[in-house]
Amino acid sequence: MPSDLLTATDLLRSVFRRHAAGVAVITARDDAGPVGFTATSLSSVSAEPPLLSFGVGTGSSSWPAIAAADHVGIHVLGEHQQELAATFARSGADRFAAPTQWREGPEGVPVLDGVIAWLVGRVVTRVPAGDHRIVIAEVVHGDPTGSGRPLLYHQGRFRRLGD
Repeated sequence: MPSDLLTATDLLRSVFRRHAAGVAVITARDDAGPVGFTATSLSSVSAEPPLLSFGVGTGSSSWPAIAAADHVGIHVLGEHQQELAATFARSGADRFAAPTQWREGPEGVPVLDGVIAWLVGRVVTRVPAGDHRIVIAEVVHGDPTGSGRPLLYHQGRFRRLGD
């Protein structure tokens, strides 16, 4: 379809389908237990202080916990974790049930096993952005030493990094 016939929303979606992005899972905990979702909006914001950001839809099942959380977990997925990414992207899935392997990490944040890197961030602010919120968090804990290559998302599918 010619771009001049697309709505601005469809145009945005069409362009970002062409933008390859790393895949992360964001986790938090509330009174009901752990929550999490797959995100491709993870960005480094600042080195001093060490800040990162990610977007979350206010209609998502994870939003109430993220809205109230003091700390969140940020997990960079490896290309061996396509099914984990799909599980955390699927609406209504029991995301923390087997075969998902996880443990309680620093600040009580759920930390996923087998990821290539993870961080725990102290939530600094949540910025309204349309039907989403941009969460900015300061890095307070983490482990960058997992092995493997990153999982990517491109053209609506999880993909492996090509050389």
